[in-house]
Amino acid sequence: MKIGIIGTGHIGKTLALRMPEAGHEVKVANSRGPQTIGQDVLTTGARAVTAADAVADVDVVIVSVPLGRLSEIAPLVRDLPDDVVVLDTMNYYPMRDGAIEALDGGQVESVWVAEQLGRTVVKAWNSIGSDSLARKGQPAGTPGRIALPVAADGDEARRVGMQLVEETGFDAFDAGTLAGSWRHQPGTPPYCTDLTREELPAALAAADAKRAPRWRDLAYVIVTERMGDPRGNPDADYFVRLNRVLYM
Repeated sequence: MKIGIIGTGHIGKTLALRMPEAGHEVKVANSRGPQTIGQDVLTTGARAVTAADAVADVDVVIVSVPLGRLSEIAPLVRDLPDDVVVLDTMNYYPMRDGAIEALDGGQVESVWVAEQLGRTVVKAWNSIGSDSLARKGQPAGTPGRIALPVAADGDEARRVGMQLVEETGFDAFDAGTLAGSWRHQPGTPPYCTDLTREELPAALAAADAKRAPRWRDLAYVIVTERMGDPRGNPDADYFVRLNRVLYM
């Protein structure tokens, strides 16, 4: 497939490395221009392009930016052909993104994202820490392989999302529709706890919509104080342990 990735943060960078390894033709963009994308993002074959070029003539667009900057790319995504599958890896952290009234009022994040983009999306890779994504992928059938929930409102879009998750080294788990994707957002038991396919269903069922924002914000404060920088990338062992203590 031809894939465009918008965002070169921790998640976007890893996906830009993994997708060419799976045989896909990949273009990657950030908000500052292709000249600012480091060679470490391009070592497996992705090409650095502008954001407009990243969404041109592609089968899939992966959006991996802070939600507070979604409005900058929405015009590029809104007018894509209907058959282009858009994947949303994003999570809402008010302390990072600034308050978003609809989300603070309880609207499901990916439903809100779909409204801003004017098209449906597939929620994927949002529930894994960036260090785990980079280091813990394993071949299909490996005992203890981490499972990641995928939520979507269309069968074909869900199929594509699950295929791509599998190709990054994780079991893709059908988590239902976008309306239920809050069950694997920050503050819930499946979020960055590195669960297996056998463990994930119970964690999704245990998600608590009222409790999740409180635990999400607590975890953000703890990680920020530990790292000294909200853009820091906590190692998987620490992050998974913290989230399991807080969320499960």
